[in-house]
Amino acid sequence: MNSLPLNRYARQTLLPQIGLEGQERLRAARVAVVGCGALGTVIADGLARAGVGYLRIIDRDVVELHNLQRQVLFDEMDVAAHLPKAVAAARKLARINSEIRVEPVVADLSPRNAERLLDGVDLVVDGTDNFEARYLINDVCVKHRRPWVYGAVIATYGMTTTFLPGQTACFRCMLAKKPAPGTTPTCDTVGVLGAAVNVVASLEIVQALKVLTRQVEPDPPLVFVDVWEGLWEVFALRKGERRCPACDEGRFDFLAAREVDRVVELCGENAFQITPRGDSRIPLDHLADRLGRVGEVFQNDYLLLVQVAPYELTVFADGRVLVKGATDEAEARGVYARYVGT
Repeated sequence: MNSLPLNRYARQTLLPQIGLEGQERLRAARVAVVGCGALGTVIADGLARAGVGYLRIIDRDVVELHNLQRQVLFDEMDVAAHLPKAVAAARKLARINSEIRVEPVVADLSPRNAERLLDGVDLVVDGTDNFEARYLINDVCVKHRRPWVYGAVIATYGMTTTFLPGQTACFRCMLAKKPAPGTTPTCDTVGVLGAAVNVVASLEIVQALKVLTRQVEPDPPLVFVDVWEGLWEVFALRKGERRCPACDEGRFDFLAAREVDRVVELCGENAFQITPRGDSRIPLDHLADRLGRVGEVFQNDYLLLVQVAPYELTVFADGRVLVKGATDEAEARGVYARYVGT
């Protein structure tokens, strides 16, 4: 085995909690980070700098100007180039640590692909901003006995914990039912403080390092923090008396969801993502020629951006389309059918 580059990790290996043995474990570790926005960029940056040998970054979105307030791996050049977040993050991380491997995956985590995208890793770390993705992560991780670190942040507060399938309660034990749309705040309705993101993401990084160096607590607590109020609370997570459909009964309802055309309202003003069922890959060059007759078109290796007032469409090669400017799902579907097809 090649010797570790101690000049890079010297300060980290001095820590008794890490040491040379822990650093070797980090170098051999494989981690999937789901979501590369506010939480995900800080998490990916921290794990890359810590020397985690392989990072798979999964994200469905494109870098936009409003992301730069809190999403630390991006800059104005990424915005101008309309880069997918996973790609922009991988490029930046390659310049930070060339000794690790970073795999960008431009995709929306769904029942169709979740098991494949989360396969072959030792740990999954949550950088998402929605409940559907977290229930999917939980189903996959419980089914395959894979640990995962949960984190969420909104406004000035957030929380995190680590789930160890077969040992601890799972996410569905903690939150039995998915909240109904419109019943919980989003970053678009109440905002988010970058400092709160950094604190919660840093706690997730620490928990990830504990798992990867085999030092995680037998029953990791749920940590809640409000950085503006200076509030810090720690709660024990225990399985309740009611049986959990996922970790007690082996029923993975979110993973087994029927394949349909999915329309998701995104955390952004009048923005919807439409994902057709089945294999719906789109030949971007052909579509660019057609849409160039009706609007302004920008194309790179990953997507097609079309301005057709009052709408903006971002078309990905995997068939997903982001529709901005639509006021509801029906209008978004209509725009999709008009310009992309059915």
